[in-house]
Amino acid sequence: MGRKRLSDYGLQLAEKQKAKKFYGLQEKQFRLTFTKASKKVGDAGKNFLRALEMRLDNVVYRLGWATSRAQARQLVNHGHFTVNGRKADIASFNVKLGQVLKIKKSSLSNRYFKNLGERMKKADRPSWLNFDATDLSSKVLHEPKDTDLPQNLNVQVIIEYYSK
Repeated sequence: MGRKRLSDYGLQLAEKQKAKKFYGLQEKQFRLTFTKASKKVGDAGKNFLRALEMRLDNVVYRLGWATSRAQARQLVNHGHFTVNGRKADIASFNVKLGQVLKIKKSSLSNRYFKNLGERMKKADRPSWLNFDATDLSSKVLHEPKDTDLPQNLNVQVIIEYYSK
């Protein structure tokens, strides 16, 4: 006897849960991001994924400054980064085009950031983020393109889930 086929609702819920786990977000944060993205002009699914990718904690992870999104969130919450010279300690902060992210000078002496130079050489950064190794800063060049967005998430199913 095999397993019962999942209903449409079950498939939608599973995909939403997969995306939430992928980005490490709680339901409220995930839903708020979806609501804001769906109000923008254009493809709601792509807007949603772009909004998730442009969160400060995700950008720190994508740059290779953290080994996981959870670690990136903690580093951001502890205030180790600046955006355009101002302290940024809110993980859900939306990074915008042209903004420059840096590790605070006082944080560079932290043991976590000691061997950052070695890790940064191995890091696989997306094309929409430019990294400057001389002053350990990064600049957001453009919004993530379709190819930069995670391909393993079926965002259309998530949209259907929230559209009920």
